[in-house]
Amino acid sequence: MSPDLALVGTSRRELYPPVDPYTDGWLDVGDGHTLYWSECGNPDGIPVVFLHGGPGAGCVAAYRRFFNPRVWRVVLVDQRGSGRSRPSACIEANTTQHLIADLEILRRARGIERWVMFGGSWGSTLALAYGEAHPDRCLGFILRGIFTGTRPEIDWFMTGMEQFFPEAGAAFRALIPEEEQSDILSAYWRRLNNPDPRVHQPAGHAWASYESSCASLRARGTDSRLASNRFAVAVARLEAHYFRHDCFLQSDQLIANVGRIAHLPCYVVQGRYDIICPPATAQRLVNAWPGATLEMIEDAGHSALEPGVRAALVRAADYFGQFVLPERLLWS
Repeated sequence: MSPDLALVGTSRRELYPPVDPYTDGWLDVGDGHTLYWSECGNPDGIPVVFLHGGPGAGCVAAYRRFFNPRVWRVVLVDQRGSGRSRPSACIEANTTQHLIADLEILRRARGIERWVMFGGSWGSTLALAYGEAHPDRCLGFILRGIFTGTRPEIDWFMTGMEQFFPEAGAAFRALIPEEEQSDILSAYWRRLNNPDPRVHQPAGHAWASYESSCASLRARGTDSRLASNRFAVAVARLEAHYFRHDCFLQSDQLIANVGRIAHLPCYVVQGRYDIICPPATAQRLVNAWPGATLEMIEDAGHSALEPGVRAALVRAADYFGQFVLPERLLWS
């Protein structure tokens, strides 16, 4: 798909109406982990897997609404330690390679031959990592807020974002004594993995609130999920775990190996003022991926549910479902 074909004939601006799953369940993937998954839309439609961010955030009902329920068979899964999956916030046997293997277990369990990767932020990382490991199982990619798991991106999250959100940065640092602030990631990691809830719960809320405060171009209401200890600790503990291990990827692995999936269609939606995942990374990815399309949303930050970003994601899914994939499926 080339940029001059981007979203021809599509005009939908809002999310599709709410839709309930037609089936859901639990999947034992080993290592003591059980994943929650659900499906909605058309059981005979084009398969797409929604990959949530974080890691640790889990899926919410709004994510089903990016897809035309008559066209798509939408699979949503809470990754290890995330959302409703069990055990919550568990970092044992929890690496990028485990998550890739889990997706393969899920794909086979649901009888899917190939599917579209749809993910933003950490979800884009996992989509690329899975695709490069299993290109023959992918139909294409719809990505948002690109994060490739490199050390500069992680350092930016930990200490760079506060240049634009100094109040949020000050609150994030306030939990950590000054003598530990030279390595704030390790300081948080120790607290988030302390078994005492009086230690790890405040750290979880401080981390999750910092990220949420930087997620939108304009201030918005507090994310209701932040009231949950389970949610805050899962997001914070898993992000710190993955960041501390460079997302279990080799240096610049996802860009270096993009040739494995460059024959597949890719559409990237990126907020111009995305402070969490700055646009330079999305541009690097598209530069390395001939035929990939980048749509820059001029009045948006990081969140998938900001008006411009959500509209672009809906249009991208509509375009893939109407023009790109039917032709590929016909001749495959």
